[in-house]
Amino acid sequence: MRVTVVGAGVIGLVTARTLEERGHEVAIVAAGQDQETTSDVAGAVWFPYRVGPPERVGAWAASTRRWLARLAAESPDAGVDVLTGYEITPTADLPWWADAVDVTRAPAPVTGAPLAWRFEAPRVEPRLFLPWLAAQLRARIERRTVTDLAAEVGDVVVNCTGLGARTLCADAELVPLLGQIAIYEPGAVDLGVSVTDDRDPDQVFYVIPRRGEVVLGGCTIPLPPGAALPAPSAAIDARIAADAARLGVRPGAPRTLRTGLRPFRPAVRLGRDPGHARVIHNYGHGGAGFTLARGCAEDVAALCAQSLMVPV
Repeated sequence: MRVTVVGAGVIGLVTARTLEERGHEVAIVAAGQDQETTSDVAGAVWFPYRVGPPERVGAWAASTRRWLARLAAESPDAGVDVLTGYEITPTADLPWWADAVDVTRAPAPVTGAPLAWRFEAPRVEPRLFLPWLAAQLRARIERRTVTDLAAEVGDVVVNCTGLGARTLCADAELVPLLGQIAIYEPGAVDLGVSVTDDRDPDQVFYVIPRRGEVVLGGCTIPLPPGAALPAPSAAIDARIAADAARLGVRPGAPRTLRTGLRPFRPAVRLGRDPGHARVIHNYGHGGAGFTLARGCAEDVAALCAQSLMVPV
């Protein structure tokens, strides 16, 4: 089957790879790639954040976690490593996503914090992973804007356009959530441990080590639809630095600040378009694109397999 994937962020690229593995002929159409995508700004650690619905997220996240762990073991040049993750929460209730991974209660590796949930968390370095993933594909990315998903571009079209789907599909449920990260030299940070403190959901703080740097974040601020990407905020940067100091996180010298817009939707839209049988949607992954990409791609592949049996 000929499949056109629209979008070259992590969702689009992983979907394309998964479809090629299933024997499909894939084309990729995108307005941008690598550093031009929202995926390039992501902290990109496995953690189901600002995404739904819970009853489907768990299975998608578990499948993606297994796939990332295999890449970490078998393809070190992909930029994937398995860290020990900690989530500091205000209660002792199991995380809503606990079915996707083994979690245990453990002391948080920071100062002034209660016990946390500990789990094994793959972490992806986008600037390594996205080019590596594109190089694994037989398909090459055609840089153009697609405005008509019903165009004659393949037997099936998979819409992985992220925030672009709001305009493309007139989807009013899709909204941009501003995130900001600060990238530091490693300093005294343990490069094998990630920490998320979401006791205040409006001012989440996280530490995500990479191979040669540390990412500190963050924020989740709803913006009006169509808003331009804001420049990094000095006030948000100061708050992140204050949170790090309060928790005893001691990175080295600051390198840069970056902002991005998460494509948030109350529930990921994954399924066939009711008005266009040849169109499959796969967007709205919020702050969990790297956490759900493979599991969602496998569901898309299953829908494409159904298309082979039932004419579309």
